[in-house]
Amino acid sequence: MQGGPSVTATGTRGGERRLGRRVAQLYGGLLLYGVSAGLMVRAELGLSPWEVFHQGVSERIGLSIGIVSVLTGALVLLLWLPLRERPGLGTVSNVVLVGLSLDATLVLTPQWEALAVRWPLLLSGIVLNGVATGLYIAARFGAGPRDGLMTGLHRRTGVSLRVARTGVELVVLVSGYLLGGGVGAGTALYALSIGPLAQRFLRVFAVDGPPPGPPAAPGVPVAPDVR
Repeated sequence: MQGGPSVTATGTRGGERRLGRRVAQLYGGLLLYGVSAGLMVRAELGLSPWEVFHQGVSERIGLSIGIVSVLTGALVLLLWLPLRERPGLGTVSNVVLVGLSLDATLVLTPQWEALAVRWPLLLSGIVLNGVATGLYIAARFGAGPRDGLMTGLHRRTGVSLRVARTGVELVVLVSGYLLGGGVGAGTALYALSIGPLAQRFLRVFAVDGPPPGPPAAPGVPVAPDVR
């Protein structure tokens, strides 16, 4: 008599389904992250620290903010070498996709002067950023280049993760502002809300089962800022 499906076969199919879901979450989250950043740019009410920096550099050198984001991500990734951080699929994908998605969103989204439109754009961008962060981090394919930098500084210098994150983001925020990046109410609102939003959506999009490869570093900051 032929028995039912073996435990091994069932487990393999379950693993394949989880992998497919994780890959979908990874790339969906990265694309949505770029969309959320683009909406915040169009709102013109203040950006997240890294986007302030990207916008400031963009204003100075004449490249699009998305391309500046890609180039910045690549440069930050080089800083992983002395910190001995190991990139994953998500890390490399992050460098390219977020910036391209950001630029595409700016092309497709018109500029508005009315605050009655700009505030909803800002709020939608922040909430969507939380969704994107939850999708991306729950997929467990590696930290973004900017978060990996903070984690590496924490590991190599012994400073707390909070101090490393705050220090890096203050530097990029002030630098971006001095270069002409947009700081405003949206910057403060993002800082206050992104943590709770990301934590909530992490629970929503959590995928059961351990990820393949080495375990994730303890204390990897939940952004996104996934970047």
